[in-house]
Amino acid sequence: MNATGLTLNVTVHSPALSATSSSRPLPRKRSAITVLTALACLSGVSVTPMAAARSVALAPHKATYKLSLDHARLQSGVSDVTGKMSFAWNDACDGWTIDQRFQVKFVYTEGEEMDLVTNYATWEAKDGTSYRFSVRKLVNGNPDEELSGGATLDGNKGGTAYYDKPEARELELKPGTMFPSAHTMRILSQVGSGDNLFSVPLFDGSEAEGPSPVNTVLGKMRTPPALKVKDGDLLKAKAWQVSLAFFPANPNEALPDYETSMELLENGVVRSMLVDYGDFRVKMELESLEKAPKPPC
Repeated sequence: MNATGLTLNVTVHSPALSATSSSRPLPRKRSAITVLTALACLSGVSVTPMAAARSVALAPHKATYKLSLDHARLQSGVSDVTGKMSFAWNDACDGWTIDQRFQVKFVYTEGEEMDLVTNYATWEAKDGTSYRFSVRKLVNGNPDEELSGGATLDGNKGGTAYYDKPEARELELKPGTMFPSAHTMRILSQVGSGDNLFSVPLFDGSEAEGPSPVNTVLGKMRTPPALKVKDGDLLKAKAWQVSLAFFPANPNEALPDYETSMELLENGVVRSMLVDYGDFRVKMELESLEKAPKPPC
């Protein structure tokens, strides 16, 4: 979330790629993780941060999404994108967990192909003060990057993030930094309130560079077409258009790494998403959806 935990950002600088004559930087993985991750949030709680305009009651759930190429400019070199993403957000009693598996294949105009797989797992305390993450990325079946660690926040004072992998280190989190669930909750508490724009640093652990500044624009209510899924009552919630712009950690970079536009339901389910990398766009469409079981807390 920011508004999801769902995102598709994959900058790959991999030994497997550098062995080819036309290895290409891809959008960084933070995209598909951060948007669905950020959107997975708290169920059945009242939200009070930052002049919240409404209460938020989200539904823990499991979903799968189909990825495909929406549009590509000739200079992108991309001829096709296909893939799947599975996403599960669960109540863990003392916190909220996200388990996500992201598989995507990029096909280039020269005929080369690149297969990316990312496994992503997080835990976030229900009071939003602590966070743990584990990320493992594969390129063409070969290990590419592994990240793990955690973070703590002290209200609006900021906090500290630490990495165990790829190497032990710490970094400071600026005041106003949010973890994914808290960011999602803020989005859903503000939709329809008239307060339609905000910007905060978002930390989800999916990149070694640390927090990503994210601009959020809250749009109008939408009426998505009908879709048959197992727990179709989850799709009866109101839908809102939400746009996110993910900027590099380097403050000297004025343009976003990528932008997303999604249909976000007020219960935290992402109905669909379009990820724009500039030279090409990838769409993510919901294929299956079911409720997650409640734990015996």
